Amino acid sequence: MKCFSRYLPYIFRPPSSLLSSSCHTEADIISTVEFNSTGELLATGDKGGRVVVFQREQESKNQPHRRGEYNVYSTFQSHEPEFDYLKSLEIEEKINKIRWLPQQNAAYFLLSTNDKTVKLWKISERDKRPEGYNLKDEEGRIRDPTTITSLRVPVLRPMDLMVEATPRRIFSNAHTYHINSISVNSDHETYMSTDDLRINLWNLEITNRSFNIVDIKPANMEELTEVITAAEFHPNQCNTFVYSSSKGSIRLCDMRTSALCDNHSKLFEEPEDPSNRSFFSEIISSISDVKFSHSGRYLMTRDYLTVKVWDINMESKPLETYQVHDYLRSKLCSLYENDCIFDKFECVWNGTDSVLMTGSYNNFFRMFDRNTKRDVTLEASRENSKPRAILKPRKVCVGGKRRKDEISVDSLDFSKKILHTAWHPNENIIAVAATNNLYIFQDKVN
Repeated sequence: MKCFSRYLPYIFRPPSSLLSSSCHTEADIISTVEFNSTGELLATGDKGGRVVVFQREQESKNQPHRRGEYNVYSTFQSHEPEFDYLKSLEIEEKINKIRWLPQQNAAYFLLSTNDKTVKLWKISERDKRPEGYNLKDEEGRIRDPTTITSLRVPVLRPMDLMVEATPRRIFSNAHTYHINSISVNSDHETYMSTDDLRINLWNLEITNRSFNIVDIKPANMEELTEVITAAEFHPNQCNTFVYSSSKGSIRLCDMRTSALCDNHSKLFEEPEDPSNRSFFSEIISSISDVKFSHSGRYLMTRDYLTVKVWDINMESKPLETYQVHDYLRSKLCSLYENDCIFDKFECVWNGTDSVLMTGSYNNFFRMFDRNTKRDVTLEASRENSKPRAILKPRKVCVGGKRRKDEISVDSLDFSKKILHTAWHPNENIIAVAATNNLYIFQDKVN
């Protein structure tokens, strides 16, 4: 775990909060973070419907340590607030998820979604502009054909580099309930979008038709006992996907068995210990995130208090269970009253599937080494965000005498929470979203 305390922070704030770091609006709160498949680009979405893309700085001979730094590459408004007149409902512009598509040419493509609509965006560079039109003047106005006496061949002139984001596809009108997940298939041709009760399969080229592959809506809504909380495709097998539920179960489905995958192939569920049964048991067992490992062999799930690793060949119980913030078990009543118990924390693997990362409160985030079984708590805050500062492990004191470097569980700030994190696919570089700030940490460079 030695390397985990050696990350260098870089901090980014959205444009509207640059004037005053303590003053931010609801729209500035980061709602999703995602690296692309190479790790060269990092995208964030916020509650204001904006997407900010960061690009990794290229290595220079003079300053090799700057290789890990990310700078703003493109910013665009992905979604706008809408109103559903049929249901008299406002549709928020908040970006729920971003997923990158594998790069096929010089341009980059990503999917972004709010509660109802998924959009495919193309991000491309332009450093030349055409000049010498025959039917238009240099300002773009149409010329009088009678004044044209000669034919010109248009030429491309160099210009300052411009990064353009253009919507290529808009996938809408397919979800009655709020979209919570999108996942790109390994065939690179299809993706799925998931709401509370249904999962739809889309072709990236077709916007007016999708196929419903999971539907758990009962005939009578009063019989509804669980909802879908997250879903993801297998990284290598295009026919396999998994989805999690608010009852703490994970279902693995195979699209080869039937067109509608209501009957799962495998069910991963841990029986509850009757001695631990309480009023909050069902709430804290709800799974907020599920992720396949890069190898496809394991599943990682996050519920309110724990992270679990499952072997897809063993359904009976999880392979590993890690306590994220077990010291909050005695605080569940107050967490229920302030609605924090319903927070949806995400979890991520590192590039080799050997380390897990997830968020907590007080701007803490946790890392678990699967090989050594050691864990560490780190903090993302302005106080330790000085360039090249080494992060120090934090400890929470549950009761009794508190040591100098420990923080009391009663002193934790529950308004500061890390719900969204991302890990570079190949290197020890992590991105952590803390409210309206994005922190990027990397291995110490000697």
